Amino acid sequence: MPISPNQGSTGGGTLVTITGTNLAGTTAVKFGTKPATSVTNVSPTQVTAVSPSGTGTVGVTVTTPGGTSNPIPFFYVGAPFKSSLSDTSGATAGGETISINGTGLSTATSVAFGANSAVPTVVSDSLINVVVPAGAAAGPVGVTVTTAGGTNNGLSYTYVDSPAVTTIAPNEGPTSGGTAVTITGTGLGSTEQVTFDGSPAPFSVISATSVSAVTPPGAVGPADVVVTNPAGAATVVGGFTYVAGPGI
Repeated sequence: MPISPNQGSTGGGTLVTITGTNLAGTTAVKFGTKPATSVTNVSPTQVTAVSPSGTGTVGVTVTTPGGTSNPIPFFYVGAPFKSSLSDTSGATAGGETISINGTGLSTATSVAFGANSAVPTVVSDSLINVVVPAGAAAGPVGVTVTTAGGTNNGLSYTYVDSPAVTTIAPNEGPTSGGTAVTITGTGLGSTEQVTFDGSPAPFSVISATSVSAVTPPGAVGPADVVVTNPAGAATVVGGFTYVAGPGI
């Protein structure tokens, strides 16, 4: 007499289907010593029941006018607990694979990022991997994991727009570096790095549309300027020109 699913939340409320023979006229379904909170006799070979609260492993029995069946095991699973995300931000387009650490994750079936969900890959009871779905817009969303034991939220993931650069001013300066420049564009509020021809530059985020940076030393000629955030990078080819100093 199989039961499906054979596991559910310790809080109860799992709808299970029991199949067998001679189930017509079922009068009771028990999970251990506790009666199911709801029983529906679907047919002579099938009964559905809603599990009560419980812990551990219990035997499920069906009682009809003809007697009580042998018990079949049902496993109570605690709600999952999430402790951390391997990465807490990424592109609104999604597609990044991140890891979720915690406990009670072995039966994870879904991970929701705000209103959008993805099916995770279970590695162990303490680790699952999931490909982040696309986000509706830039900004933070709650992360919810659903398992046989229930759901758990409390962590946050921030969707970030890819950066775009429209202007760099001033766009030239001495090879010794030290020129303060203002970079304007969009998606700059989460800037993680600014480079001039590959050399990192000190920078400060002013707003979502503006970053200030100080040029590092460079060789005479045009230098590519790259602004990077968790969603990607924007490259301005030859965006800044290093100029040689005067000679007398």
